[in-house]
Amino acid sequence: MDFYLILGLDRGATLPDVKRAYRRLARKYHPDINPGDREAEAFFRQVAEAYETLSDPERRHEYDLHGLRPLTTESDRVEFEGFDFSVSASGAAASTFGDLFADVIRQRASGQPGEAPEQGVDLHAQIPLTFEEAMLGAQKAVTMTRLETCASCEGAGVRGTAEARCVHCRGAGTTRWTRGHMVFSKTCAHCGGSGHQRHRPCSVCRGDGVMARAETLTIQVPAGVTDRSRIRVPGKGNAGRRGGATGDLYITTQVEGHRLFHREGDDLYLVVPIAIHEAALGAKIEVPTVDGTARLRIPPGTQSGQRFRLHERGAPSSRTGRRGDLVVEVRLVMPRVIDERSKELLREFGRINTEDVRKDLRGD
Repeated sequence: MDFYLILGLDRGATLPDVKRAYRRLARKYHPDINPGDREAEAFFRQVAEAYETLSDPERRHEYDLHGLRPLTTESDRVEFEGFDFSVSASGAAASTFGDLFADVIRQRASGQPGEAPEQGVDLHAQIPLTFEEAMLGAQKAVTMTRLETCASCEGAGVRGTAEARCVHCRGAGTTRWTRGHMVFSKTCAHCGGSGHQRHRPCSVCRGDGVMARAETLTIQVPAGVTDRSRIRVPGKGNAGRRGGATGDLYITTQVEGHRLFHREGDDLYLVVPIAIHEAALGAKIEVPTVDGTARLRIPPGTQSGQRFRLHERGAPSSRTGRRGDLVVEVRLVMPRVIDERSKELLREFGRINTEDVRKDLRGD
């Protein structure tokens, strides 16, 4: 595990560089910002460990000398270019074997910061909808803050200036030093072997390549969405770094309930009161639907709680576009008896209709 690589820094980074890198990564991967994301939490622990090590001068010096992993790979070898008996082994310019192997360890541990494109993060938002908006569809405005590619550096994170020759290796990409009569060479740590001075960070985005910007989007909500449906808006997440693809925006719907209708799947359920004479003699009544009214025939002898189905008068499917049914349940409402004439009519009705309505209770 390379602490410099985790923080995206060069080995010559200053303490302010370390602090800025830590703050930038903490704002993105802190567990409080990514609740339940175990990968983000694990990476943040690495970021914190890297910061604790590189921000402490003594611990950083120890890390630079010894690293965390042994020198066992082929890439760690030092090139011996021969012997130079004319070079003196004395003086400040002569390296010690401790310096030699410390340089090898640094080369193994650091490498170069990854330049692979980084996928942009998906964003999430919520949209409140009335029951009618969910049934019929709607256009809703959503204002959010997202990361966009920096227009100044076009996402490169560096100033758009021509590269100059590295002053440390003079454009060779490697540096040489001596130990006694031996001459050693290694990749230049200042230019990474390119032979050119590294670009300065973009002053607008401070090297991130992306910038935060508030944007208002118009979201087309299809007809028939349910509560907690997800709508995907491609390319409206955070911009990727170093040319990485932009993430997507996911909208979660929050649909309000309705005082009359109850939804189950694509079917709607409605309770309608009817009078005793309508149930007994039959009637044609008007019932509400999501797009107007419909006429429902009540046959004679209808019982309270009986259900009737109106085909394709329910909710539209957000997947197929087909509509469900409207299921109407009738509830018998007893009239108020307010005068003697009404009472006498009901008594007469009872004398004429002698059917025992409670016979099922006795098991007859």
